[in-house]
Amino acid sequence: MNTLLAITGIGVLCLLFEIANLRKAIVPFTVVALLGTLGITLSDYGTVHSHYNNMIVTNNFSVSFSALFIVLTIFLVALSGDFYRKTEAKISDFVSIKIFLLAGAVAMVSFGNLSMFFLGIEVLSISLYILAASQRLNIRSNEAGMKYFLMGSFASGIILFGICLIYGAMGTFDIQEISELTGSAELPEWFFIGIVLLTIGMLFKIAAVPFHFWAPDVYEGSPTLTTAVMSTLTKVVAMAAFYKLLTGMNANISYEYEMVIMVVSIASMTVGNIMALRQTNAKRMLAFSGISHAGFMLMTLLNITSSAGTLLYYASAYALAGIAAFAVILYVCRDKENEDIYNFNGLGKTRPVLAAVLTAALLSMAGIPIFAGFFAKFALFSQTIKAGYLVMVIAAVINSIISVGYYFKLILAMYTKDSTEEATKVPVVFYAVGVLSILINIAIGLYPSFVINLIK
Repeated sequence: MNTLLAITGIGVLCLLFEIANLRKAIVPFTVVALLGTLGITLSDYGTVHSHYNNMIVTNNFSVSFSALFIVLTIFLVALSGDFYRKTEAKISDFVSIKIFLLAGAVAMVSFGNLSMFFLGIEVLSISLYILAASQRLNIRSNEAGMKYFLMGSFASGIILFGICLIYGAMGTFDIQEISELTGSAELPEWFFIGIVLLTIGMLFKIAAVPFHFWAPDVYEGSPTLTTAVMSTLTKVVAMAAFYKLLTGMNANISYEYEMVIMVVSIASMTVGNIMALRQTNAKRMLAFSGISHAGFMLMTLLNITSSAGTLLYYASAYALAGIAAFAVILYVCRDKENEDIYNFNGLGKTRPVLAAVLTAALLSMAGIPIFAGFFAKFALFSQTIKAGYLVMVIAAVINSIISVGYYFKLILAMYTKDSTEEATKVPVVFYAVGVLSILINIAIGLYPSFVINLIK
């Protein structure tokens, strides 16, 4: 609860800084304040607390994921100073929206009541609708915002309908009470229909096949920093919330449900990778890559009783690599009309450090040692084999091999082609965010048990 209060307070202070004409202090203040909030969050590790009649529950799951979300937001806010340099008068708005988005994300993994879960998802979604359409003079941004708003609204409606059916079946929104009822009584059909509707809504939020159609257009049309938020923070938030929904309500996953998850997971990996092979736009390529990674993360639902640590590890590895990749993309395409791959030609010669960061990020996503992406996939595959889903792992390995093709397309452009542009000075923040996120990625790759054992 202290984490939510601190985050909300930071968002309000960002707006007050604008009134006091302290715009240049907003980004550094927010970064430092979020570091303090990270300390507050970690101080709750190892304890279990319930607040306001079980509306908010603090435990190792919520603390671990909240800490990850705060770290990702620190990186995203740090990049905001340069990204919004031409609209400095509005930087307080953009930063505060990202902070309120973080508050929604924390609520989505800390809820003890379905009404709090829905409030969290709406705070996060509304923030993203605004950020996606924030370049109001850019028709692509307007299109992205409208598409995301319409599709997101339908998904939120489906989730709300599912929550209503669960309430009708159980007579309560409280997760703990629902969990007790599922184990002690014969469940009405409305409960299972509610679970199905919740599943459909959450599959949209993580952009899994066949609910992925919005993602490529929205990712490409949105401002690049907003795409970075969607690709990293939002995706792992939705997956963590989906996992908690199923485990928190003690929903006994049937064989038929597992088969549906298997089909959706394999389809997401396959469609995402095959479509990514055809892309020439870096943001659109990473959108399809994100669909593929959503498929990998869905594999944790096949062994739901003991895969929370694996999900945290995979989400951390993927999100940190995504942040590093977007730090480089933001610099390369900062004054360009598009984010096509030819913009990266010769980056290995003109900006070797940034090229190395992007290469490391892409190798981590592809699952190449020594990066955390490799060990995350290894842990995920091992767990899935133990659960008896060998076919699932074979499909995942094949898709990992396919993904190398489009990641190396970008790497080859950086190192084998010549740049036609003069090198410009790189702001320190791009180096700092890119290098630091990759170093953390490598560190958790060398010590995977540190992250996996955070949630037991």
